[in-house]
Amino acid sequence: MSIDYNIFTNVGSRSVNEDSVRVSKKDGAFCFVLCDGLGGHGKGELASACVADYIRNLFLESDDLDVFFESALDKAQEELLKQQKKLNAQFEMKTTATLLLIKDNMYRYAHIGDSRIYCFRNNKVLCRTLDHSVPQMLVLAGDIKEKKIRSHPDRNKLLRVMGVEWECSRYTMSDYEELKSGDAFLLCSDGFWEPILEKQMCKTLKKSTDAQNWMDEMTKIIIKNAKDTDMDNFSGIAVINR
Repeated sequence: MSIDYNIFTNVGSRSVNEDSVRVSKKDGAFCFVLCDGLGGHGKGELASACVADYIRNLFLESDDLDVFFESALDKAQEELLKQQKKLNAQFEMKTTATLLLIKDNMYRYAHIGDSRIYCFRNNKVLCRTLDHSVPQMLVLAGDIKEKKIRSHPDRNKLLRVMGVEWECSRYTMSDYEELKSGDAFLLCSDGFWEPILEKQMCKTLKKSTDAQNWMDEMTKIIIKNAKDTDMDNFSGIAVINR
């Protein structure tokens, strides 16, 4: 297992970057975290940083990475709610979250909200997380096509986020899967995946020499496609198993 990765984040045309990206390595294992704070709720940058930092520190302090993964988002949710009370911001500080753990030639991921994790094999999309959003729900119900998500008027309406009281865990978690040579992953905020199509992700991956080259080519496409628009913050983590 030889993991190559690259991190990218950009404020876009906004005044504040509410995306938070963290990467940590410990005893040959990797923890990748990307969160996108909800600007419309206020203090989104604080929410995303709170969750991303907490998960990173939990990973670094953990003696059992399986236990870490199983409880990471629940514990980060508890920490976020504590910070809301501390800052008197109970109706603010909301965020999405994505988490990818790679260890012992295996990988596992979890997410909540509309930040995505893409898994690639043989330069094709093997799978991706399903957004916790109104348009994704409409896709699953058969009311709209997948390609309509990017332009749907309710694309920013999320059904699950961190920073809202849960009666039970609201995130989605995968099982462990075997990591194969050439497998690649992309963790990204909606500001990243909306302006670039999956076929463009695959095409640039196939031509890439490493994770940085792949990320560079994707961000060129995003900037070109989002030109003259109100660009959201856009952030990603590109990961390739060489």
